[in-house]
Amino acid sequence: MRRKLRVAAYAVCVRDDQLLLARGIDEQGEPEWTLPGGGMEHGEDPYDTVLREVDEETGYEVEITGLLGVDSLRRTFPYHFRRAFPRVFRRTTDHHALRLVYEARVTGGDLRFEVGGSTDLAAWHPLEEVETLNRVGLVDTGLALWRKRPAAGHLEPHPYPGK
Repeated sequence: MRRKLRVAAYAVCVRDDQLLLARGIDEQGEPEWTLPGGGMEHGEDPYDTVLREVDEETGYEVEITGLLGVDSLRRTFPYHFRRAFPRVFRRTTDHHALRLVYEARVTGGDLRFEVGGSTDLAAWHPLEEVETLNRVGLVDTGLALWRKRPAAGHLEPHPYPGK
């Protein structure tokens, strides 16, 4: 079984009872909303990762006001060697996502969309409408961390296992 670890950092930015989200496209081609943020580059500090990713995906400069928590998630799914060996080698991937969730506030920049990246749109959404959006589970995890502010920085049980 192939094992993959992905460390990422995300921001929960709430302003005037609205949440800043970025939109990506899921495996079925459907748009889904997520917290702005993303994968850490080798040698990069997660604090710097979230600053860079928020800027790339939304156009905003942010100030980190706190670490809300850490979310760890494991999923197993098929992995295909499509490019090198089409239809020859297939095996399962044990994917472990380690996600650092920060609270941030916008300090500059202008809202804009990412070009050529993993998202195509950024927007503010009223908090009371977030649950109606097609979104990844990380949005709910981030909001739960923001609302509950657990002392240990960890939610029990995980609000949306498998997402």
